[in-house]
Amino acid sequence: MKNCFKNIIKFNLAISLLMIVSSCEDYLDREADSIVSEEEAFKNFTNFQGFTEELYHCIPNFTNAYWTNSWNWGDDEIQSTARDFHILPKFENGNFWAWQHEFDGWDAGWMNRNDASTNDPNDQRMSKDLWTLGWYGIRKVNLGLANMDKLTDATQEEKDLIKGQLLFFRGWFHFQFIQYFGGLPYIDEVLPSDEQLQLPRLSYHEAADLAAKDLRAAADLLPVDWDDTEAGTATLGKNQLRINKIMALGYLGKNYLWAASPLMNQESTGSSQFNTNYAEQAANSFAELLNLTESGEADYSLLPFSDYYLNFYTSGQNWQMPGSNEAIFRGPYFDAHGSSYGTAKQYQPAPILTDGDVKFLPTANYVDFYGMANGMPIEDITQADPESGYDPEYPWRNRDPRFYNDIVYDGVQTVQGSMPEDEEYNRYANLFTDGSYRNIRTGSRTGYLLYKFIPRTANKYDEGYGYGNSLNIHIPWMRLADVYLMYAEAAAQAYGSATGQAPGYSKTAVDAINVVRERAGVGQVADEFLGSLEGFMSEVRRERSVELAFERHRFNDLRRWLLLTESPYTLKKSVEFDRAGELNTDDPSQNRVLNLREEIILERNYSSKHYWLPLKNVDVNMYLEFSQNPGW
Repeated sequence: MKNCFKNIIKFNLAISLLMIVSSCEDYLDREADSIVSEEEAFKNFTNFQGFTEELYHCIPNFTNAYWTNSWNWGDDEIQSTARDFHILPKFENGNFWAWQHEFDGWDAGWMNRNDASTNDPNDQRMSKDLWTLGWYGIRKVNLGLANMDKLTDATQEEKDLIKGQLLFFRGWFHFQFIQYFGGLPYIDEVLPSDEQLQLPRLSYHEAADLAAKDLRAAADLLPVDWDDTEAGTATLGKNQLRINKIMALGYLGKNYLWAASPLMNQESTGSSQFNTNYAEQAANSFAELLNLTESGEADYSLLPFSDYYLNFYTSGQNWQMPGSNEAIFRGPYFDAHGSSYGTAKQYQPAPILTDGDVKFLPTANYVDFYGMANGMPIEDITQADPESGYDPEYPWRNRDPRFYNDIVYDGVQTVQGSMPEDEEYNRYANLFTDGSYRNIRTGSRTGYLLYKFIPRTANKYDEGYGYGNSLNIHIPWMRLADVYLMYAEAAAQAYGSATGQAPGYSKTAVDAINVVRERAGVGQVADEFLGSLEGFMSEVRRERSVELAFERHRFNDLRRWLLLTESPYTLKKSVEFDRAGELNTDDPSQNRVLNLREEIILERNYSSKHYWLPLKNVDVNMYLEFSQNPGW
């Protein structure tokens, strides 16, 4: 972290010269080049909040970081072969150095950019990253906390709001770092500029405990809703993105659950089992959050399934930001359509439905996690299963409703409007083996397409990605369904069974999963999975795979569960089959197929070193106590 830490230390050394960044709210507006003294910067809530606002601009927008965007690096997604500059194909080859901009000639990744900035007037969505702005943000937090005594012209509520936001961001940025890199120094003071850094790496648990302390304190200081505060009335109705108690509790629980997980527990204690103490603390944190949402005190709830798409995109709604009241944590949304226009095209075959040559496809092995509508899993797609009702001759029939929402399979109508007569045969997805949608360079390599984040009209004929449709794509960092599933995992691990339950909360672990399934119209977890902890965990893992599919969770889930190097999670497959007759265009789920099978496209050859990303060599060479991750 040599360059990074040096920049952090040097930034704002003269605390008397502080730039109050431009705010998204009128009452916080400042000229971009305004410079004020420290007494002015921190003397009242308006000024101090202006200082704090820049932290929101340090949150990376992984959905819209480039013209096309890669954020799913597990067994869930595979890229077309026409291009290989994104992180995904590099990670597939074991090159985990690719997260660093030094190894990314296109600067297309969201974790590290060469020109990261909080206030780039040219293209803000392409100037955000995690590594640079995260450390920058931590430095800024510590500057703010060191100057809290200067906030004299403020009520106690205003002081709590400032301090709560600062503490949240310090915990949040550190958590984001340690989940990828393992234990790191926890920077909780303004580092002096005239001393050589000698901060040793902490264990994961040591760092997580410090993050938990900050997040817990933030949750105790912050309101459930800024609209209910006196300070928040200045921006009434526009406070959804401001850090609140629910966000702090959500990440407090997630920080504890990650600390409980086998990878993190192994790094800290040598045991590759779940840590029940951390799991219990995670369950308690999530229970506190869910009590607030279920009582109606906090305005967060699961969207009706008919509005499920609003978690991820809006279309024709005057540039409305996606998310609604299920989204718990999101960052600012810049240059909205400039990215959605390209992102919408990365999921469809070219030149059939759109242009562009970078395509991201759901792997067939991952689509298999979408079980049946009755809640049962599919054990083997080539074998009939009377218990679940799965039939390999009708593999798309009676599936989990989320399958039909997220996945385009053979025979699904993809074009709604008029098409040239010689292209009419492409109105319905030709995803059978050797079908016109199958093309390893610019089409589907797997026999499926991903439509979770785009409407069916997002193609060149319906022009659903055009400017007139104001399509906006933005995936939240955390949403309420994720909290239910994290609670289920934590409560089960803390108390040893599917009926594990945090004190003071009404739902057991299995109840929480069933809440999410009920929203989608899926059957409850079957009794056969409730008899043992491992049996229940198989359904926990599968439910996370389906409900949170392609939302950037899978790679870290496989890592923390110590499954990244294990077969079948190292495999990426395609589905192969022949059509058995004419298409049923009214209900493609009723189409019969022959010779259904899956074929391996690639196998990732990972070793234990791939559980942690490599740190930058320039940083680990700075001083002896800051060591590189094992194997790198």
